[in-house]
Amino acid sequence: MLSLPDIVRARIRQKITDVFNDAERGERPVLRRADALFPPESVAWKVNGDVTTMMIGGVSGLLLQMLHPAVLAGVWDHSDFRADMHGRLRRTAKFIAVTTYDHADAAREAIDRVNRIHAKLKGVLPDGTSYRVSDPELLAWVHVTETISFLDAWIRYAEPRMSLAEQDAYFAETARIGAALHADPLPRTRLEAEALIQSYRPKLRADARTHEVAALVMRQTIGSPAIDLAAGVIMQAGMDLLPGWARAMHAPSAALPRPLLRGGALTTARVLRWAFRGSPNRAVHPKDVTDF
Repeated sequence: MLSLPDIVRARIRQKITDVFNDAERGERPVLRRADALFPPESVAWKVNGDVTTMMIGGVSGLLLQMLHPAVLAGVWDHSDFRADMHGRLRRTAKFIAVTTYDHADAAREAIDRVNRIHAKLKGVLPDGTSYRVSDPELLAWVHVTETISFLDAWIRYAEPRMSLAEQDAYFAETARIGAALHADPLPRTRLEAEALIQSYRPKLRADARTHEVAALVMRQTIGSPAIDLAAGVIMQAGMDLLPGWARAMHAPSAALPRPLLRGGALTTARVLRWAFRGSPNRAVHPKDVTDF
């Protein structure tokens, strides 16, 4: 007979599994395989394996990405974001899971599928400038904002003392995915990533469309009160993770006081690490985080 803690852990795991997998489409959690693109000892396996930090980093990365007018236009023109923002976030999480942990062939198939979609998408910005979603510089912005956001969420809520060498290794490893997606230029160190982000700043904008999409991201609900409470903390933590200049561009409404917000996010992370302990698709347990 299962103990009460085991029952609670199983229910939490199932709730999270349901959030990230579309059961109607037959989706299942991605299990970790030794024949993945990245080896088990890679930094990518460590950073990309924590449920809470990946959600926080994913939200922060999306908020950063949409400050680029062409990225925002791609979302605005070619996705049903108003009706299916949750689906968009889930598909991004699934892509990261497959390319990090699934069989290398499955990872390459996922990358090829994204490339085929990107090749078809183009449009015109409100100012009359044309854009292509497959533009290497545009894909480089998406890649660098996503990777630095995942890494920074991991550092803040899992491994504050992560070495610069390991951070550089993360950028070097994930550059393999960026290169396969035809992103260029690609950062391979922390310093290069920060410099690349700074180089894009003159191109960034925040207008009514930016704020509308950002508001939809921040208001995401799942339907379960407990999950929605945690999701609210995660969304705010994602906004809080942004660089100060990017947060100012989004002009977020009043949120929880920072100490309370970060404490709530850390508590959420610890609960999920406890819930996934021993699971085949478990969260990673950093040495310097106290497990329940």
